[in-house]
This record gives sequence, structure tokens and C-alpha cells, in this order.
Amino acid sequence: MMRPLPIIHSRTEHVVDSRRELLDLEFGNGERRRYHRLVSSGHGSVIIAALPDPDTVLLVREYCAGTQRYELGLPKGRMDAGEDPLAAANRELKEEAGYGARKLTRLRAITQAPGYMTHEIHLVLAEDLYPERLPGDEPEELEVVPWKLDELHELMLRDDCSEGRSLAALFIVRELVRRRA
Repeated sequence: MMRPLPIIHSRTEHVVDSRRELLDLEFGNGERRRYHRLVSSGHGSVIIAALPDPDTVLLVREYCAGTQRYELGLPKGRMDAGEDPLAAANRELKEEAGYGARKLTRLRAITQAPGYMTHEIHLVLAEDLYPERLPGDEPEELEVVPWKLDELHELMLRDDCSEGRSLAALFIVRELVRRRA
């Protein structure tokens, strides 16, 4: 049984940071609460699971300022104005991994912190790959690392693979591939 969503009585934008807002909510039982949330900016983003074959996914190793190290993860990036998730995924794949895809499928949205953020990232499955590189915004060429889907248990224990969206997406894709077989 689905509960009715709380009634939003007001939304107040934060004075200093327009990406933050305060919601005045009323729940079905009459309780009222205020929730702070971060509002996503831009046009959205994509994360790409590129399969050169049904058993392998392409990861990229790139510098991550937040952890001050190189991390393994799926290619990802922002969508440009007017760009749909499939076009953005193909562009980002070409920029970050040097491949395009003839077959692209949007699988689902993944959230980072749905309790206080509106941001979602579109998980796109890329298949039937071909080599093609586009210039990207990375300061250096990214290392492409093929990884066997059956070895995700090893990847998830590595210190250099800590990005939650990539890990979640990889398990979703592995399950999809297993169900196809």
C-alpha cells in the first residue's frame, strides 16, 4: 500500500545558496515538519555501463579530488542543454573511454542521497561498441580498465573503487546480464 505524499505548504529558497531550499511539509497523520534539501542544478547526468562483450564492463581510472587519489569507476558526466540521456551517455563514453555504442538503453535512475538531494543520475547500458574518441574536459586521458562482471566481488573490496553510484550500477547491470542468459 502506497502512502500519500506529504503536502508541501511552502518552499523557501536559501538566502545565500539558491541550490538549498526549506520545505514545510504536512504528513498524512497531520504531523508538520521542515525539511532542508539540495536542489539539483544543470540538465542532469549519466553513468554508463559499457559492455564490450556480455561478460565485461569498461571502467575508467580518473583522479578524484574528494578522495585525493585515482579511482576506478564507470564513465559518467553531465548532460548538456537539450541533450537526452542516451545522447549524453554516448558522448561521455566517447570522451572518457574512447568508444561509442550502437545500442544504448536507459535502465533506471540512481539517487545519491534521496533524503535531502533531488539529484538523480541516469544509468545507461551501452552495447555494440566501436572505437571513437571525442575531446573531453578531463585534464588527462583516462585509463580504461576492462573488468569481468563475475569478479565484482573483488572490485567492491578495493580501496580505489569507492564511488557508490558506480558500485550500485555495476550490480544492477550484472543482474540484468545474468537474467538475459
